[in-house]
Amino acid sequence: MTSELITHYFPNLSEEQKQQFAQLEELYATWNAQINVISRKDIESLYLRHILHSLGIAKVISFLPGEKVLDVGTGGGFPGVPLAILFPETSFHLVDSIGKKIKVVKEVSKAIGLKNLEATHARAEQIDDKFHFVVSRAVTQLKDFYPWVKGKFEKTSGNTLPNGVLYLKGGDLQQEIAESGLKDVTLTPLSKYFAEDFFDTKFVLSFKAQ
Repeated sequence: MTSELITHYFPNLSEEQKQQFAQLEELYATWNAQINVISRKDIESLYLRHILHSLGIAKVISFLPGEKVLDVGTGGGFPGVPLAILFPETSFHLVDSIGKKIKVVKEVSKAIGLKNLEATHARAEQIDDKFHFVVSRAVTQLKDFYPWVKGKFEKTSGNTLPNGVLYLKGGDLQQEIAESGLKDVTLTPLSKYFAEDFFDTKFVLSFKAQ
C-alpha cells in the first residue's frame, strides 16, 4: 500500500502534505533497518497499520491552530508524526522513554520539514507543561495510563471536544474502561470511517480531563 491510501481518506491535503506523507515510506524503511521501531512485517503495511491508524484520531477531532498536543509513548512517531503533518498549525510534543526511538522521530521530522513537532526522550510524568489534548496508541492499560498525564491539561478550550485524551486501542475494551474508573469514555469505531478489515476491531477512546 502506498500514500494514496491516505489521500483516498483525506482528499483535501495540500501538495506539501502529500509529499510529506509520501516520503515516510522510504524514511521509515531506512531508519527501521538501523533501529527497529516498527516490526519487520509491519513496515510493509506502514500506511495502513501505522499512518492511517494514527489519523483515525483526526476523524474524531480537528485540532485547532495554536493548540498543544502531547503524544505519550510515541515509539517511532505514532500517532504524532502523521497528525503533525495533517495539522501544521497545531504544536505536537512527542515523548518516549526509549532514546533511540526519539532519535528516529527527530530524523524523520527533520527530513520532511515539520516545524510544529518537538520530540523528547522522557517519560510523560517528567514533562512539565500543559496541553489541550493527549494522544497515544495502546501503550498500556487505561488505569495505568491516565495517572501519567493527569494534571497536564490546559484550562482554556475552544474545540468541539473538551480538553482531554484521545487513545487508539483495539479489542474488547469494556472491562478495561470499567477498571480505569474514568467517567464518560466515548468509544468511536474506526470501521465507521475506514473500510479495511484491519479497522474492524480498532477504536478511538476519548474522554475529558478529570
